[in-house]
Amino acid sequence: MELNVLNKKGEDTGRTVTLNDAVFGIEPNDHAIYLDVKQHLANRRQGTHKSKERSEITGSTRKLIRQKGSGGARRGDIKSPVLVGGGRAFGPKPRDYSFKLNKKVKVLARKSALSYKAKENAITVVEDFTMDVPKTKEFVTFMKDLSLEGKKLLLVLPENDKSVYLSARNLKSAVIVTVSELNTYKVLDAANLLLTESSIAIIEKNLNS
Repeated sequence: MELNVLNKKGEDTGRTVTLNDAVFGIEPNDHAIYLDVKQHLANRRQGTHKSKERSEITGSTRKLIRQKGSGGARRGDIKSPVLVGGGRAFGPKPRDYSFKLNKKVKVLARKSALSYKAKENAITVVEDFTMDVPKTKEFVTFMKDLSLEGKKLLLVLPENDKSVYLSARNLKSAVIVTVSELNTYKVLDAANLLLTESSIAIIEKNLNS
């Protein structure tokens, strides 16, 4: 797939870049995508949820009513789960939600996500750029010039650029990541994928090695 390279003002530079079909042109594997996204979301969970069971509640252990003859259910002390203020039966406990996923599956999932974006013509290539100082207004103008204003944008940089990151930090519609931070979830969550020339080379190298 061949795409034109634009500059910061959205103008055609006259250069083109050819996306590697082994990364951006495969037949997407939906199950691999599902597993990778599931792992990403699971790893984000803190798993610190906790409720007290009857043995952890503070209260008297005196039996409230007799065992038989009341016409109601059997009941022990005031910490019984059937009473308001009692312990919870089978409540949540702290646990680790993360799970292992093979590297080959993760690579396949990322290739599939990138291939979906390529099929949707949702990839824009811009020449390598930087910003002298962090300025959100300048970044908004940059998005307008590329006709990406109002769309959820994922900008992939080859390495950290503090000025660019700080310029877009307050914008809900823009997410800035480096190639090393790129994952299936972020690719699919964005409406448009904005790649710099250098980042394309690194992505293809990482996913084809």
